[in-house]
Amino acid sequence: MTQIILVRHGQTPWNRDKIFRGSKDIPLNDTGREEARLAGEWLKGDTIHAAYCSPLSRARDTGEAIAEHHGVPVLDLPGITDICYGEWEGLPLTEVKVKYADLYRQWENAPHTVRFPGGETLEEVKERALDAVEEVVLRHPKQTVLLAAHRAVNKVLIAAFIGLDNSHFWRIGQDTTAVNRFRREENAWHLVLVNDVCHLRHLKRGPYVDF
Repeated sequence: MTQIILVRHGQTPWNRDKIFRGSKDIPLNDTGREEARLAGEWLKGDTIHAAYCSPLSRARDTGEAIAEHHGVPVLDLPGITDICYGEWEGLPLTEVKVKYADLYRQWENAPHTVRFPGGETLEEVKERALDAVEEVVLRHPKQTVLLAAHRAVNKVLIAAFIGLDNSHFWRIGQDTTAVNRFRREENAWHLVLVNDVCHLRHLKRGPYVDF
């Protein structure tokens, strides 16, 4: 049995200001670093044998804040890097809603049908992320592995693990530094926990925003 602890990175300035990030390497802000620290404290009682992250610094720094309690290095896993939003990257949500009005409505209503201009589809993200997770499972049988990734990647992985397609993208919550737990038994994934942010309960935060 292999166990996966899948964590979303902490807050960045672009999360806060609702700017599309994707493949842009936007670092954590002060809130994000505190969220990552609290996630590390929350998980320090676990036994984590290995840790992997998206190559983007916001995921790496989150992974390192957790892995430092377990004495393991955080290794890059390119397959779990954030979705490429193409032309949307660096644009605020308000501008995208106007400039790409039809495509944004499609993104809201049928996300599995969207290819971002110059970017990826959710299916492409799912395929590369699942391949990366399978590689990790083969490397670490019967161990617990930390994966530090991103909202879109986590959502498509969670959906795939529980047998849903990408049309359910918006039905899965992923707050910053959300903790998700799965275990692999006889080639099937079992859901243990999704979008746990108990470690942030004392941190002053606004309402949940899926961005």
